[in-house]
This record gives sequence, structure tokens and C-alpha cells, in this order.
Amino acid sequence: MNLNSMKAVVKKPLYKIYESRILKFLDRERLPEHIGVILDGHRRYSRNERLADYRRAYEVGAEKFFEFLEWTHEFDIHAVTCWLLSKENLERPAEELEPLCDVLGELIERIPAAIADHDIELRFVGSLDQLPPALAAKAKHAAEVTGGGSRRLTLALGYGGRQEIVDATRDVIAKLAAEGLDPEQIVEKVDANMLASHMYNPDVPDPDLVIRTSGEARLSGFLLWQSAYAEFAFVDVLWPEFRHVDFLRALREFTHRDRRFGK
Repeated sequence: MNLNSMKAVVKKPLYKIYESRILKFLDRERLPEHIGVILDGHRRYSRNERLADYRRAYEVGAEKFFEFLEWTHEFDIHAVTCWLLSKENLERPAEELEPLCDVLGELIERIPAAIADHDIELRFVGSLDQLPPALAAKAKHAAEVTGGGSRRLTLALGYGGRQEIVDATRDVIAKLAAEGLDPEQIVEKVDANMLASHMYNPDVPDPDLVIRTSGEARLSGFLLWQSAYAEFAFVDVLWPEFRHVDFLRALREFTHRDRRFGK
């Protein structure tokens, strides 16, 4: 057993005790209805662990994704949005992008079985037409075979927050122009509510809590419109190392905040 394994064995019971304490004081009446997650840190994890390539890091991150889903089931979180692939990621070199898309395809294929008993509807948002064809096809199939549910799991693929706002604006203008309105009338009609109704996922409530792993303290364009009044938890650990206790701490911090929604 190496040193890191020995440390993990020692820490495990301590984390269990810590988790129990957090749960004891966690106000379940104030839990977020919608959690957004930026799954960041795979490449740094790969370098830290001296892995042969990035694929193994993405595979570890995929397993963590399914663990995370179980944690959200534990608290019956109504909506979860996970940013798996940004629009900018699509510009990465082929040697980085191909293994990532391969692992994402495998992840997507597993989702219908993973959520079958949890009353969840699966959705995808982003520039899906710009994805590699095989990945886009798997996303379309997964969405088709997972029926409706009262809860929402949304996966953002080829997603960019600015692009979402641009797309919503174009949709609104096209709709109003089709109704025969002139430019001045269109300007008068466009407001925040109308734009919100044309975002990618308009019937899902805005996120209450956004979690980003890897220690980066920025949104990088994630749900720019919807996150205006969200609370943020920037977690130091990399996504493949994200633990149940890290999730509980983010929930605890959220329940202790005084949300004012800009007032």
C-alpha cells in the first residue's frame, strides 16, 4: 500500500464523522431546487496523477458524474444542469478532443439506465449541431429513450452562455418579425421575460446554486442569463476528486446564505 492509499484509509472514517455532523445541521427546507455544475479539472488531474493520457482522467470524471447523480437523488434535487463540454472545448486539438468526446459518448449511453428509477427527464442544450456526429447521435438517442419525469437532468454540450443569449435574441426577433411587426414595434416588445422564454431550457427554474470544481472562481459563460441571482460555490478540488463531503459543504453553505435576489 502506497502513502496516498494509506492516507485515504485513515481519512475515510474521519470524513464519515464530518459528513454526519454536516447532515445534522443541514436545513433540508432550504435546499436548492436547481443546481448547476461546472465539471472542471480533468486535465490537471491527469497531470497530477501522471496518467499516460487524458482519457483516463475523463473516465474517472465520468464515474464521479454518476456518483454525483446519486448524491442529488439523496436530496431529491428537482433540477441539475451539468456542463460537460463547452463551445470553446470543441476547438481543442484532436488528441485532446477525441478522447473527451469518446468518454462523453460512453457516459451518455449509460444515463438512461442510471436515471430509469428516479423520475427524471434528460435534456441536452448547446450547439449540438457542432458536435462530432457520433456524439450528437448518442445524445439524441438518449433523450428520445428517456421519457418525461418531474425532475430534470440537463447536459450542456458544445454550450456557451453568450451563444445562448444570441440564439434567444434571434428567435425573439424572428418570431416578432413573422407576426408582421416593424422594427420599432419589435424594439418595444422585447423585454427580459420574452428573452427568458427563448433560452434553451425555459421551463426549468433558474439555478439556485452553481458549483465549480478545480478552484477556478469564474463562470466561464455557464448559464450567464439564468445565474444572475444564483449562489456560487467554488470548490478547490478537481472534478475527478470531488467528494460527497464537498457536496454536503456546498449545500450547507447555500442553506446558510441570505438570498436577496438583487433587492
